[in-house]
Amino acid sequence: MTGTKSPLLSLPGAVAAEGADEGVAAHYGDIFREQRELAEGRGFVDLSHRGVLTVTGPDRLSWLHLLLTQHVSALPPQQATDALILSPNGHVEHALYLVDDGTTTWAHVEPGTRQALLAYLESMKFMYRVEVADATADYAVVYLPAGSAASAEGAAAVRELPYGRDLFLPRAELAKLAEGYGPAAGIWAYEALRVEGHRPRLGFETDHRTIPHEVDWLSTAVHLQKGCYRGQETVARVHNLGKPPRRLVFLHLDGTEEVLPPHGTEVRLAADPDGRALGFVTSSARHFELGPVALAIVKRNVPLDAILLAGTVPASQDVIVPQ
Repeated sequence: MTGTKSPLLSLPGAVAAEGADEGVAAHYGDIFREQRELAEGRGFVDLSHRGVLTVTGPDRLSWLHLLLTQHVSALPPQQATDALILSPNGHVEHALYLVDDGTTTWAHVEPGTRQALLAYLESMKFMYRVEVADATADYAVVYLPAGSAASAEGAAAVRELPYGRDLFLPRAELAKLAEGYGPAAGIWAYEALRVEGHRPRLGFETDHRTIPHEVDWLSTAVHLQKGCYRGQETVARVHNLGKPPRRLVFLHLDGTEEVLPPHGTEVRLAADPDGRALGFVTSSARHFELGPVALAIVKRNVPLDAILLAGTVPASQDVIVPQ
């Protein structure tokens, strides 16, 4: 985090988020309206609590290529990509959301992770001609949904995504530029659409044991044919010879329950409510169309058609990662 509250918390109706998303608005008074606006391509989400790092220098892409799970040595300018940094044993340590503008590689990362990531990158520079900088104090991230007609003019960099755009904006101009983006939507609306889209989030869908296969990051953040990187042996072995021990699932929660099961809520079989926990809820939300929904990590061998209990809440599951 930047250590400061977003200036957009002064917008009418803003209610501050807590926990990992402290510093930006949870909502602006109507979470379902905010979701609908985003789903229809209107409005924006303040993500200025996220960390921003930049990498410059002529060796930046070839150097990052050695460290990341993604193939970035020939990353074309303006093409967005996601990447991970793994432990030597293949467990996920960092998630980076990247774009290169031809001279600078921009990345935004989860709140609270940038300092550890920066320290790791600095330790790996060796003789490469690269400079890594923490740009969080100078730049802020704003999300525009797919279909938005808002101009990205004024952004230092833009990540074009199937589900929208991430803008890297000068932090000093955040409030002024946001005036042209339409109605503000809070992080709760953004998270509901993220859960619907099955997009994993570091620190929510991950723990200290997570490997990329378990949360479907093989499809977006890992290149299976690139050269060696830290943790690559685990990625290749599980992909070629086995299956991950756990898998991400999408849960349709019983709508009669008033309280959403929070992160960490144990998941069991509904047919054996006193049995061993088979996993845990990672994220939950109230979706404007689907009702209460969640993502969860469960053991790989949990039957695909089994009715589960998220705490005390019955839930059916949709497959994200095959059994």
